[in-house]
Amino acid sequence: MDEINFLKNYIKKYKETLFDTNVFEEMITMKKLLLEAKSRGNKFIIAGNGGSAAIASHASVDFTKQAKIRTINFNEYDLITCFANDYGYENWISKALESYGEKGDIISLISSSGNSENMIKAAKVAKKMQIKVITFTGFSKSNSLKSHGDLNFWINSKAYNIVENIHQIWLLMVCDLIIGKMEYSA
Repeated sequence: MDEINFLKNYIKKYKETLFDTNVFEEMITMKKLLLEAKSRGNKFIIAGNGGSAAIASHASVDFTKQAKIRTINFNEYDLITCFANDYGYENWISKALESYGEKGDIISLISSSGNSENMIKAAKVAKKMQIKVITFTGFSKSNSLKSHGDLNFWINSKAYNIVENIHQIWLLMVCDLIIGKMEYSA
């Protein structure tokens, strides 16, 4: 396949995946949940691994700055390495959540496969702490993380870049939905 056709097919796959997945009701529900949490004085927590951690970092800044919703993520390398060293990688997000989370908070767990053990354990801990869980997953529709979510965003794709980029688009669409516009200034 030549490079032009590869790129055309790549964009076509993004379009198909993005437009064939209707998550509008979920976005409206997420907006309501976040605004309710804000009105109670609670916060929004976002966590992910790898590329999903970068999405969490980006989204947390926009939700805090633009939507005025206090948002944190667990991307500090000293936090990750300390908690992973002391409690095991599969438990570090759960332990961070126990340290930073409070009843009434909302956590968004982002995992392309939906099978990351640290995300699944964090979802279970969140439930025990009475923290609502919003999942962003892809790959298999019956992935483990999705089964622990109160609200789920799922993409029918097994391509990491497509899944991750659409997760970012969806998160930032919810942020823009909260502020009520697509363009804003600093």
